[in-house]
Amino acid sequence: MVPVRPKLPRHVAVIMDGNGRWATAKGLPRSQGHRAGADAIDRLMDASLSIGLENVSLYAFSTENWRRPITEIRSIFDLLVEYIESRLEPIAEKGIRILHSGSRKRLSAKVLSKIDKAIEVTRKNRNLTVNFCLNYGSQEELLSAFGKLLEDRQKKRIGRGKPVSAKELEKYLYTYSLPPVDLLIRTAGEQRLSNFLLWQSAYAELFFCDTLWPEFDRKSLESALDWFAGRTRKFGGLENE
Repeated sequence: MVPVRPKLPRHVAVIMDGNGRWATAKGLPRSQGHRAGADAIDRLMDASLSIGLENVSLYAFSTENWRRPITEIRSIFDLLVEYIESRLEPIAEKGIRILHSGSRKRLSAKVLSKIDKAIEVTRKNRNLTVNFCLNYGSQEELLSAFGKLLEDRQKKRIGRGKPVSAKELEKYLYTYSLPPVDLLIRTAGEQRLSNFLLWQSAYAELFFCDTLWPEFDRKSLESALDWFAGRTRKFGGLENE
């Protein structure tokens, strides 16, 4: 039974690290690590639904991951297509809404069509929002957002000479429909953000654990949530204000 927590984060972001190390440790190809990581996503979604989380963002593939060997990249995207084809129906039945944050550039037509279908099929679901950050990089997101903002200002002839506000810029972010990140979890012992949701995580609590992503389960999530519940969030102010 899950303990009653005084507060839950509205938005949990996860850097799913350790698939390759998990596979190597077991003498398996890295592709098997990614496959095991996909199973961990299923466990996370089920646990999130049961616990009552509202929004979860997952770092699925970064803009820097294109530097990996082409064979690994192909296996990742083949697995993504397979994952959507095999899991979309049960995901939709559970009331999960799928979103995509990231650039559409360099993604194949097949991958884009699967992503778009998942978004469309689940768009009315409200039990849980799962945001797949695919071909995502926070610096690229911010540059793109700022460029689109300036372009719109020029087209509409508004805001000329006025400073850009945070509220105005946020409208152009991939994650505009989501609240700021409250809790960011990174697995596999690394302690860096790796260009992930930098703007959105400005005041996030950062939880780092040694668990490799394929081994991350409900108990792992509960540990992170219990830790979060014990944090005092002051947002730059004083605790007693």
